[in-house]
Amino acid sequence: MEDLANRIAQRALAKRGAIYAMEIRGLLDAALEVMRACGTTSRPRVADIVAAAGLSNEAFYRHFRSKDALVAALFEDGTERLRNYVAHQMGKESTPEVKVRRWVEGVISQAAGEVAETTRAVLWNAGSLGEDAASGLRSASDPLAGLLHEPFKQLGSEAPEFDASLAAHAMIGTLSDYLWRRVQPTATDIDRITVFCLRAGAAGR
Repeated sequence: MEDLANRIAQRALAKRGAIYAMEIRGLLDAALEVMRACGTTSRPRVADIVAAAGLSNEAFYRHFRSKDALVAALFEDGTERLRNYVAHQMGKESTPEVKVRRWVEGVISQAAGEVAETTRAVLWNAGSLGEDAASGLRSASDPLAGLLHEPFKQLGSEAPEFDASLAAHAMIGTLSDYLWRRVQPTATDIDRITVFCLRAGAAGR
């Protein structure tokens, strides 16, 4: 009977977990949609996000203690999606030089078109984070830098992790400049950024 009770309890927990995962995804997607609509002119309220998600305040606070916590989660979610996209693009190539170019193209794509509007809105909202929420905000450059470790090693870097971190920080700063100046990078810009990153990857060779 105890084994049966455990199995029933596990099924109930699994079902609840699936429901909670759907609620969280719904809130993240709704927050992104509302922030995109607000742009950089106003910050959405919890009530706006909950309404867009079709959920209750209770559901919101079951998963996030504040709007700042949701924004931090949204920022992390966006970073993970970008990292996965860039990794997929790099995975199509065989040489470190082209992998680095795909890395540059993937990251800088956040400064073009509708994606730029969304990215700018999320960053603008992230800029209002309180100290508690900001402490859990993962740096966007860290997961992106990890994608350069192997290509930089192949290019001859004596310290691929360190050099990749420098390149990623520079890239995030450059991306931020494009976003806030509302300028799309040109093909020439991408070429120059790629050359810079390749030089960083070959440092010490």
